[in-house]
Amino acid sequence: MIELKNVSKWYGSFQVLTDCSTNIQKGEVVVVCGPSGSGKSTLIKTINALEPFQKGEIFVDGVAVHDPKTDLPKLRSRVGMVFQHFELFPHLSVTENLTIAQIKVLGRNPTDAKARGLKMLERVGLTAHKDKFPGQLSGGQQQRVAIARALSMDPIVMLFDEPTSALDPEMVGEVLDVMVGLAHEGMTMMCVTHEMGFARKVSNRVIFMDVGGKILEDCSKEEFFGNPEARQPRTKDFLNKILQH
Repeated sequence: MIELKNVSKWYGSFQVLTDCSTNIQKGEVVVVCGPSGSGKSTLIKTINALEPFQKGEIFVDGVAVHDPKTDLPKLRSRVGMVFQHFELFPHLSVTENLTIAQIKVLGRNPTDAKARGLKMLERVGLTAHKDKFPGQLSGGQQQRVAIARALSMDPIVMLFDEPTSALDPEMVGEVLDVMVGLAHEGMTMMCVTHEMGFARKVSNRVIFMDVGGKILEDCSKEEFFGNPEARQPRTKDFLNKILQH
């Protein structure tokens, strides 16, 4: 579903991604973790071309992201993206947030768009809030609306960029519950997160990145968490720090 080959990116002379290669199969849930500044969010944003990259190749469902001829808006319409800070339109109601891209990007008629949006809102347990504005919702509710909005576009893959890091601890669970449900339904997912419990529970694979945007580990969650001695020294250090608490 997603293929990255030797992807590298620079900001001026500063290299943020270094020869990143990985493959993600249909239905896989892959967690990307690592210290701050290791290029995790940049990596995930190159997949739907929100971040340009200077070297390498990326394919999403066979479509070449790096090809200048590729219709990027069309590609992005098939790749659901959930951001750290929700990115809902504050001046639109929840229902309008769920339908606007369906109408403008997919060309759906408003009736079908609304039906699809409300179905996804029900999916995240927020039907009662359909007429509210984002500012009237808690952070956890806003993030669940953002997930419903992405799902309304019928994506083939979902990308999550630290979806819980801006939330109060009490609200993290409600967002992770929705993501766990998606994983169990077979949605292909790539998720940048610090929630190691989620990684252990739901992911098939863990990618660990370190400063300089290098992929140090790309292995099953069993290998990652269950066999720390076989990991790189940097990974072992990271695991020791996060798992002792």
